Amino acid sequence: MRIVFMGTPEFAVPTLEALVAAGHQIVAAYSQPPRPGGRRGRELVPSPVQQRAEALGVPVRTPVSLKDAEAQAAFAALAPDVAVVAAYGLILPKAVLAVPKHGCLNVHGSLLPRWRGAAPVQRAILAGDTETGVGIMQMEAGLDTGPVRLEGHVAVDHKTAGELTGELAALGARLMVEVLGDLDAHPAVAQRDEGVTYAAKIDKAEARIDFTQSAVAVERLVRAMNPAPGAWFEVRGERIKLLACDVLPFTFPGGAGETVDDRLTIACGDGAVRATLAQRAGRGVTSAEEMLRGFPIPTDTAL
Repeated sequence: MRIVFMGTPEFAVPTLEALVAAGHQIVAAYSQPPRPGGRRGRELVPSPVQQRAEALGVPVRTPVSLKDAEAQAAFAALAPDVAVVAAYGLILPKAVLAVPKHGCLNVHGSLLPRWRGAAPVQRAILAGDTETGVGIMQMEAGLDTGPVRLEGHVAVDHKTAGELTGELAALGARLMVEVLGDLDAHPAVAQRDEGVTYAAKIDKAEARIDFTQSAVAVERLVRAMNPAPGAWFEVRGERIKLLACDVLPFTFPGGAGETVDDRLTIACGDGAVRATLAQRAGRGVTSAEEMLRGFPIPTDTAL
């Protein structure tokens, strides 16, 4: 098929690679424009999709918007059989959705209609879902409301958002290739009306740990914010990111947010957590034990 690929982050790269490997003709890859980054935060860094597409010899386009007539005409001129979308980051206007012969197919990281929206992986972890998945959805004007052609299920277990995203990205790539191999064998099935939830974009303020929550909730937050933006607390005026922790089902004396030993065991509203991976500002990720050797946090410290 003649395919226009539309994606931006690392999550989208496996699908792009799978489409190329399956022999499809990728006539263009659309991605978000390069953003400031690099060591000093001043260089314009291309998205993971742009970098991979260029390495594969795929022409790349990075429009700021698809709302104007010129951008829409440029898209239509590609005459695609289908557009494949994976975490692109821009809303597709109706004029764009209507161009491809077989419409636009989206790789969405949840079991729709649960967790429509921008952050389905993180919201599934935060909610304590035991299972999530990825679906190949026929796009329409609504927010992730389109019918689903194929989906796969994945156990959440105790995975971080990074681990789960990687697993869903690989699965989504395989499912997309399967669907495009025989569209008739995978008819679009309308989503259920019940069980609709929305996965709002993660606000950086959510990453601050509230130790008045239960230890289970704190541990979920830590996994949901790993690798980015990283759940954090402050001690002695320094921000510490907590990248992994264990839940201890014990009740400790003292208030929530206080350390109950010198191993960074922290009392919560219910139970406690013990840090296992942590990161000081401007430093690399280390075990909590190693961090504490150079930055001790004694018992009864309020975080």
